[in-house]
Amino acid sequence: MKTLKLKTKPLISLLLGISLATGLFSQAMAATDSDWPKKPIVAILTFPAGGSTDVFARSVAAPLGDALGQSVIIENKPGAGGMIGLQAAAKAAPDGYTIHISALTNQSISQALFTNPPADLRKDFLPVAQLGSIPHLIEVNPSVPAKNLTELIAFIKSKNGNFNYASQGNGSLSHLEATLFMQRIGATGTHIPYKGSSFALPDLIAGNTLMMFDSVTASLPHIQSGKLRPIAIAASERSPLMPNVPTLGQDGMKAFDVENLYAVYVPKGTSPAIVNRLEREIRKILTNPDFKARMANQGIHPEFANADRLAETTTAEHAKWEKIVKSANVKVD
Repeated sequence: MKTLKLKTKPLISLLLGISLATGLFSQAMAATDSDWPKKPIVAILTFPAGGSTDVFARSVAAPLGDALGQSVIIENKPGAGGMIGLQAAAKAAPDGYTIHISALTNQSISQALFTNPPADLRKDFLPVAQLGSIPHLIEVNPSVPAKNLTELIAFIKSKNGNFNYASQGNGSLSHLEATLFMQRIGATGTHIPYKGSSFALPDLIAGNTLMMFDSVTASLPHIQSGKLRPIAIAASERSPLMPNVPTLGQDGMKAFDVENLYAVYVPKGTSPAIVNRLEREIRKILTNPDFKARMANQGIHPEFANADRLAETTTAEHAKWEKIVKSANVKVD
């Protein structure tokens, strides 16, 4: 029986060569990550300019750009329940120069509503950090005689379905809130979807639609000017900016509290070093007392959570809204 003899010198040389190559590759990757960013970063949003998502995103993007030494440029890509922007972000190169600032709750609803969605926050992205939340409220044109929820329900029922109500768009949280509200009160009307608050609010102010569920942030200036009347907050607590406006629960409609969560993601495959840097800088921004105070004045609740926590929240939000969409039998118009 012959003994197999290995030629150790060539083998050792090969292993040393592989080790050296691996080390050089790791050093090259580390150098690349440490040099990031060398150019402006694009932050893709799935809503148009002027709404709460845009306001919150721009408020974070400016100090984030200062911290990174490069501008963070907002790119608004609304439409198809957020799927147009989501797909664009998912297809971007995972090089740290494209991030997605997401209205997580809206995106979770769209995922459940649309058949064969082109992208998925859970599969096509890496979580970076949770940013916080913005409460919604139900509001009407001042020509509507209702001053509270009871009066609004009675007025809606008196219309016998002959009225329009607005939403931020098909597949949005605003759309689902309005659908669930109509189901709860046993009424029907004509749903008019828009491409975000900035498009819907002018028609609501003009009286072309009767009511809408919208963010406190986008609607606040119009409420303060008297162009819109708030009926109730669709959250578990009243807004400090509208202390006299009750929550829907306080006004008799239990189990109707919603917070629209916001978060930052990057395309899957982005370097962990870049993800960690983004997470670290976002934490500093969100925990800054001056930033928190400024956001509170616009109805925004900054609340940082790291990538691991955001991953858990993303999964939970998708499961929650998939169940609600199915049980409510909500359809995209």
